[in-house]
Amino acid sequence: MDPVAANTAAALEEYLIDSAQRTILTWDVLRRRGNSYIEHTVKGRPPVLIFDYETVLDGRTLDEHPVNYLLLRIRPAPDHPTDMAKRPIVVVDPRAGHGPGIGGFKADSQIGLALKNGYPCYFVSFTPRPVPGQTIEDVARAEAAFLAKVAELHPDAEDRPVVIGNCQAGWAVAMLSAAAPELMSVVILNGAPLSYWAGEVGHNPMRYTGGLLGGTWLASLASDLGDGLFDGASLVTNFENLDPANTLWKKPYNLFSNVDHEAERFLTFERWWGGHFLLTKDEIRFITNELFVGNKLALGEIHGSGGATVDLRNIKAPIVVFASKGDNITPPQQALNWILDTYASLDDIRASGQVIIYMLHESIGHLGIFVSASVAKREHRAMIDNLDVISTLPPGLYEMKVEKGDGGTDWKVGFQKRDLDDIRRLDDSRRDELAFWPVARLSELNNALYNSLLSPWVRLAASPLSAEILRRLNPDRMDRWLWSEINPFMSAIGGLAERVRTERRPAREDNPFRRMEKQVGDMIVSWLDHYREVRDQAVESFFFSAYAPLQTALRTEEEELLERRRQRLDQRSHDSRAWIEQSMRPRMAEGGMPEATLRILLWLGRRRPVVDTRRFHLAEAALSHSPLFQGLGSQRMRDALRQQFFLLMIDEAAALAALPRMAATAEDRAAVLDLVNGIAADIGGVTPEQQEDIDWLRELLPTTTAAAGDTPPASPRRGRRRGQSGTPPEPRPLH
Repeated sequence: MDPVAANTAAALEEYLIDSAQRTILTWDVLRRRGNSYIEHTVKGRPPVLIFDYETVLDGRTLDEHPVNYLLLRIRPAPDHPTDMAKRPIVVVDPRAGHGPGIGGFKADSQIGLALKNGYPCYFVSFTPRPVPGQTIEDVARAEAAFLAKVAELHPDAEDRPVVIGNCQAGWAVAMLSAAAPELMSVVILNGAPLSYWAGEVGHNPMRYTGGLLGGTWLASLASDLGDGLFDGASLVTNFENLDPANTLWKKPYNLFSNVDHEAERFLTFERWWGGHFLLTKDEIRFITNELFVGNKLALGEIHGSGGATVDLRNIKAPIVVFASKGDNITPPQQALNWILDTYASLDDIRASGQVIIYMLHESIGHLGIFVSASVAKREHRAMIDNLDVISTLPPGLYEMKVEKGDGGTDWKVGFQKRDLDDIRRLDDSRRDELAFWPVARLSELNNALYNSLLSPWVRLAASPLSAEILRRLNPDRMDRWLWSEINPFMSAIGGLAERVRTERRPAREDNPFRRMEKQVGDMIVSWLDHYREVRDQAVESFFFSAYAPLQTALRTEEEELLERRRQRLDQRSHDSRAWIEQSMRPRMAEGGMPEATLRILLWLGRRRPVVDTRRFHLAEAALSHSPLFQGLGSQRMRDALRQQFFLLMIDEAAALAALPRMAATAEDRAAVLDLVNGIAADIGGVTPEQQEDIDWLRELLPTTTAAAGDTPPASPRRGRRRGQSGTPPEPRPLH
């Protein structure tokens, strides 16, 4: 036989054997997935956590407004004992179709990192079925009770709990923090949409869904057919439809192609992905009407049962927002544009005393924000490792940067100072959001028509039995049932797979038929991606074509609403600034050497565009070991730092001119300047401009009694060059 033909025949034989064995092994993995699904369902679908836990508080036992939520305490491992002096961390998982546990189903996860760092850790879980009649507001009340319980269990902790909200839980945590700002010390929102109309034209097609369906009435219909319960499997189906290439080919083919190594990872993820949970009709109507289509959270138009408005400006804890440019469910615009709707300017953020930090990943998808080990080791680790820095940053807007350190052996973290224009540049334009106003109005009309004309008849026809039949016939559930051993045809697959494993003959990577298989797979992915692009373009084109005329008809109403919002925002900004002026200006010369030191450090730090965490920790260590700051405590230090920031913000010249009265003696001034110089040396020296500032401070704070005086010297830069001797320094922007 010709050698080429012989080699081809041998390669074909090798490939066919390998392909047949991979097929059987893939069937076996799907069998195991089906069996795991049934076992998990029989057990009541507990959270898919790999950590031991105990129930601290069951929301179903609350006297008023019981809910299907539970507060779990995560038991630490013996090699990572808990430091009870540290503030507790509470992880809240999304209830958006799936079950709980995604925040801790790996060792490298949010819970895993918190435990490794010695933090007491808690987890907010939930059961598959909601308590009849529970609402989103009831859930918020329960979560508030959970956080109060956590604080009660840790009376000696350095601060209130840190709350991490993933996806849907993110906006729920944001709402709770706005309603009860005293409950948490830091709020971390991962992949959480707060501005639902936002996105880029040509991308983010999910935001058009409400307009294509005529509003949210279909959610009400699905709930009525479900006997008052909405099936979370429908939300999962929407997610999967966004990327047909991944759903129909990449995920199953990745299992088939790498079945020898991929099985356990696949089964672990599918145990969570296939755990569909239910919501009440009131809950899904709130989510779709108030948030997805109404966009009322960012607009400040959500009202509680008592009439109070949920205002994101009320959040007092530092906010950390983590988003990804590769996320097609919560793009960065939806995670961040609420800042533009809530604050008029950077000065408005500062005057409100707020710290907002955002962190952007370049490519990771939505689920990767929560489940990727690489993201956990880098971004989530950076957040947890730097909670003290986050809590101490002066008010403002920052971008958190995580980059390879020197030598590429570790990560370095910095907080880049940003402005609102940096948020605006992440979006192509916000004009496209105007088309969603008529969608919201049409949705209200269609909901009213459905509720009055159709809903009573649908509810009359539905029953618990018919609702359960519909849920069991869901394709995602049927897929798992059919591949399990409930199907008699699957009972022999397990034994056959064991035999294949003992006789496994994988094909070589350079096998030409294996390479051809991958090439065919790439072609299929390309076709499906092209279909998705055409579909999304058609959806977008239809959306704007359909709603542009309606937008024109509602333009007057839109303009009036936008004008009222602008006036309200300007008024709030003015009120914040006025409050700072009235409360802080009388305290301009208040305090002693610690306050003077902090004021000088803040003033010198205005020239640095990045708050480097290494420099921060060095400065913090120097302050904590200084006799000037003994007994002050971390919380009092943060309060004092914030007060000094406000004083510099409202009147930098007056704040600097008051320094001689705060350090009145030559000895006091020498101690302050020595500490400042020591910190400057510890953190890597000063720039020439900062040295000029320090020289000016030496003139302002002479360390000999003969030179002492309250009259400040000329400005370190502009004053001297213009010969304006004896005038205070001109105000500079405090970034």
